[in-house]
Amino acid sequence: IDGDSVRRAGGWLLLLLGAVMLIPALNDPFTRLMTPLASGADGLSSRINATSLGGSFLLGGVLGLVWSPCSGPLLISALTLVASEGGALRGALILGAFGLGAAIPLIIAAYASRAGFNRMRGWVLGHVKTLKTGFGLLLVFLGVAILLGWDKRLEALVIPLLPDWWINLTVAL
Repeated sequence: IDGDSVRRAGGWLLLLLGAVMLIPALNDPFTRLMTPLASGADGLSSRINATSLGGSFLLGGVLGLVWSPCSGPLLISALTLVASEGGALRGALILGAFGLGAAIPLIIAAYASRAGFNRMRGWVLGHVKTLKTGFGLLLVFLGVAILLGWDKRLEALVIPLLPDWWINLTVAL
């Protein structure tokens, strides 16, 4: 499969996931499908001893399952980029950056005070509809951008601004 086919498939998938977030007739069945998974994972996580290395690994896996409906579309974007741009080392760099970007907020939340985290949680829960709509619109925009080739135009505009060492590094990967 060529890179352009992967890009187009990724663009359509992002459009579909954005539509699921924005259209109640699509969102409701998706939510019903995902709720048992999230509930089961929540129950399992409460029984895991996270003080050991194995328990922490298992708890991270459960967290990944629970968050997959949220992080999945963004991971699909990263995987689409990896598949269309090619190269195992470049793919590892892109997915490593994605993982780091996903981990940093978790680390901050883990080290935040309980009171501060509870305040943030309340704000997020109070704005969940707005946040969901925003992420849905972002996914639709990204899907459209990929399908119309705007991502390649943006890349063409940004490449001349980057230092030569960065270009050489990314081309070598």
